[in-house]
Amino acid sequence: MSNVETAPEEVVCGGDAAAPELVTPRDVPLGGPRAMTVRRTLPRRTRSLIGAWCFVDHYGPDRVARTGGMAVPGHPHTGLATVSWLFTGEVEHRDTTGAHAIVRPGELNLMTAGSGIAHSEFSTPGTEVLHGVQLWLALPAAHRATAPAFTHHAPPRVQAGPAALRVFLGSLAGSTSPVATFSPLLGAEVVLPAGATVRLDVDPGFEHGALVDTGSARVAGTGAAPGELVYTPPGRTTLELTAGDDGARLVLLGGRPLGERIVMWWNFVGASHDEVAAYREQWERERAAGGDPGGRFGAFPQAWTSTLPAPELPNARLTPRG
Repeated sequence: MSNVETAPEEVVCGGDAAAPELVTPRDVPLGGPRAMTVRRTLPRRTRSLIGAWCFVDHYGPDRVARTGGMAVPGHPHTGLATVSWLFTGEVEHRDTTGAHAIVRPGELNLMTAGSGIAHSEFSTPGTEVLHGVQLWLALPAAHRATAPAFTHHAPPRVQAGPAALRVFLGSLAGSTSPVATFSPLLGAEVVLPAGATVRLDVDPGFEHGALVDTGSARVAGTGAAPGELVYTPPGRTTLELTAGDDGARLVLLGGRPLGERIVMWWNFVGASHDEVAAYREQWERERAAGGDPGGRFGAFPQAWTSTLPAPELPNARLTPRG
């Protein structure tokens, strides 16, 4: 998914882990007045990263007939990987590696942008309700220029006491995803019945974020409502999740602190203003040409009828802050 804000902020990620905290979302419309709205908890000025996770959008359940669903034309990415995870509905994905896939509930679709990729996302005609999360991972500097790629995986449903889990990245409760990542990570869906508590063994070197999707929950003793995320710093060997009276579904994210400073602006992750500005210029040049098989972002799929223009850079140079 693209960050479609017309004046995106620069985000410089890095720094020491903070104390546990509740992160409340801000609403971001994906387009015009009838557009689907997402609830964004990362990045925030007070919390830019959870491990390598650098972008968390939560959306739905949205009636497609009212909002128009997801309609994001071709757009670029660099230096990151996108993770699509649906609860309801379907999304059609196309990208410049030649991948064409339908994103379905309970199935991981991971797109590695690396040195550069462009993709599009549209909810399918048969989708009546769209509900899910869109996540980004910052690639470590050593792997930021890796070749673009697309990976699909359908993780099995496993039980951990009262909790039903689908581990789509990393390992949790004896379940391990086969999908390779460029830094130590965890990504899992956790479903708990009403009033149930589960204590999960976690890597003490990881920081974690638990995003509440439906119901309400207490995460390490901190209450959270739908759309809210509870952050916990490294040091825990167990993480306790307790569902409210209506049960809860959560997305649990984790990872070793990235330990690097990165600049994230619009759909690009880079190391400096000049690098990001070059990505923007290359995208606009290749977009004007209708794609470039030998360019950074590759040949555009024949099905594309439009692409997203890059926003204007700020008047001042992008400088580290936060």
